[in-house]
Amino acid sequence: MSYKAEYIWIDGTQPTAKLRSKTKVLPDGVEPPVWGFDGSSTNQAHGASSDCVLKPVFVCPDPIRGGDNVLVLNEVLLPDMTPHPSNTRVLLTPVAERFAGQEPIFGIEQEYTFFAGARPLGFPEGGFPAPQGGYYCGVGADEIFGREIVEKHLDNCLAAGLSISGINAEVMPGQWEFQVGPLSPLEVSDQLWVARWLLYRTAEEFGVSATLDPKPVRGDWNGAGAHTNFSTKAMREGYEPIITACEALGEKAQEHVRGYGDDIESRLTGLHETAPWSEYSYGVSDRGASVRIPWQVEVDKKGYIEDRRPNANCDPYVVTRLIVDTCCAALEKAEQV
Repeated sequence: MSYKAEYIWIDGTQPTAKLRSKTKVLPDGVEPPVWGFDGSSTNQAHGASSDCVLKPVFVCPDPIRGGDNVLVLNEVLLPDMTPHPSNTRVLLTPVAERFAGQEPIFGIEQEYTFFAGARPLGFPEGGFPAPQGGYYCGVGADEIFGREIVEKHLDNCLAAGLSISGINAEVMPGQWEFQVGPLSPLEVSDQLWVARWLLYRTAEEFGVSATLDPKPVRGDWNGAGAHTNFSTKAMREGYEPIITACEALGEKAQEHVRGYGDDIESRLTGLHETAPWSEYSYGVSDRGASVRIPWQVEVDKKGYIEDRRPNANCDPYVVTRLIVDTCCAALEKAEQV
């Protein structure tokens, strides 16, 4: 007997990488091995030297095919088994290991928008729907579009064993969100990439596309982000480390913005529940700040923070690396004083 392994990887498309996948049929009892692909077709190699290597890093049940079939997330390597330049996971790994003792964990809120052809799902042909207001967490066919896809995606993620913690309709018609976590930096990033693949694959069966475009409709419509909730053991036990983390993020604000996804300026305008991309702020219960401290965190004097700047199209390996490196280094320094 045999089973199917769907090998998934992140390509070299710039400025925003795409997901690719292909199937390998394996004998029962054989673990998914290192495999290869044509990097000249994925913006990862030239035709004269096109081989790239797929190294499995995360395996889970395949809810699309069912049975003993699996999904296999991979790092991309060069033929000499060194990391490919597009491999951002390899840069996160040493940072996550260095600060593992601080027990950093993340919950990432992945927003996305369904499109039917060239227009968002729920937008009438040749016009616009009613202004934003009733769509967020709404109910009813006049305000909600694509729920059957969202529910199927949730079921698929749960069947795959992913740590999906919730879903909700977002502010613009056809716009939704799912949350992954709380998990460690590598775990949340791996699982978010697989959940994205399952989103595209699930929507495909309905003849609909899902986009992570940070500003899918220009004008007075909300963009799409990946609000990133973060804490360490010290932050979960006290309030001073939370302020230390917020201050540290401000000291490296523009470095973070540059790593939080392409076209971030179109989304972080200071409107639609965002802070301007060129400014940094933090505040309690403030969704117009760069970083929000939830109200209950201030009351409890412990908990987590929400970095509201990452785009929907961000690379979670980059976002989690930047946040861990900046916040954990500052907390480490504060403990030594």
